[in-house]
Amino acid sequence: MARFSGRTVIITGAGSGLGQATALRLAQEDANLVLVDMNADGLEETRTQVESAGAGGVELVTADVTKSEDVQKYVDAALTTFGSVDGFFNNAGIEGRQNLTEDFGDDEFAKVLAVNLTGVFAGMAAVLKQMRRQGSGAIVNTASVGGIRGVGNQSGYAAAKHGVVGLTRNSAREYGEHGIRINAIAPGAIMTAMVEGSLRQLGGEDWEAAGEEFVSANPMKRFGKPEEVAALVTFLLAEESGFINGTVVPIDGGQHAMY
Repeated sequence: MARFSGRTVIITGAGSGLGQATALRLAQEDANLVLVDMNADGLEETRTQVESAGAGGVELVTADVTKSEDVQKYVDAALTTFGSVDGFFNNAGIEGRQNLTEDFGDDEFAKVLAVNLTGVFAGMAAVLKQMRRQGSGAIVNTASVGGIRGVGNQSGYAAAKHGVVGLTRNSAREYGEHGIRINAIAPGAIMTAMVEGSLRQLGGEDWEAAGEEFVSANPMKRFGKPEEVAALVTFLLAEESGFINGTVVPIDGGQHAMY
């Protein structure tokens, strides 16, 4: 029997990148999936992939994770369609512009924090309420290697991701006694559209050369694959990781070990 048969997992940011890769991996494990994104076309693309892979059931929710009513909408969709929320990959995020802190700008800072931190908090708050009623559940938040060390020209992103680490650890202490585990992943150089966009900001037409410099910051000297992140998230949501709680797991080729 597949590990996630009969279990329901919500994934935010499911229309591309790490969310899409994780949805596909969980579909192969027979999970019921509630896929959330602002990009309706991306969600349809993910639906096609996960249905072909054998997902137990699929529900799409177009939502803005910064809006509390939209957050409640995706939790309600999980309960109405499948009856429970067993796992939550709290993953939606944006990179934001790259600038020195003094040039970052109030509006840009607020925008990055709204998606990457407030959206994560709002999702946790809504899902935790349901998981506490159930007496079980597992949450994986997407932090970043930029949440465990500094990164240049990304003060908003780094501040938000450090906040995700704090939320993860604090909430793990609060909810462990209720049978709920909360962990975070800290990806480094994973080749997704968001990372490519960041490299294009840095390198323009020569973005691939900027990418080579980027991966030189980890001992493995390559980009990670979204599928590798998906495997880690699936493990952290599964029962095999039942005593892992309040942990931030780097998946960065060893980049964090170099500082």
